Amino acid sequence: MSLDRTDVEKIAHLARLNIAEQDIQEYADNLSSILDLVDQMQAVDTQDITPMAHPMDAIQRLRLDEVTEADQRDRLQTVAPSVEAGLFQVPKVIE
Repeated sequence: MSLDRTDVEKIAHLARLNIAEQDIQEYADNLSSILDLVDQMQAVDTQDITPMAHPMDAIQRLRLDEVTEADQRDRLQTVAPSVEAGLFQVPKVIE
């Protein structure tokens, strides 16, 4: 697929891009090359090709769910302005 000057100007307008006049032809050539490459890739028959990787094949290694730090809630709440039933109280921020 080949893009010309008007196509690039229209794309630039839609994308709200300001392209210098002297650069428009270079953009047209580059975008045309990219679209030609996409056409080539779409023409390849991949019917019998097995995918190489898939995100669902990945297994995440998880660590054990175990406590690694001591409970310091009481010590940390001693400097809080307001605490009730073990919870920090904060000012209401939604009116």
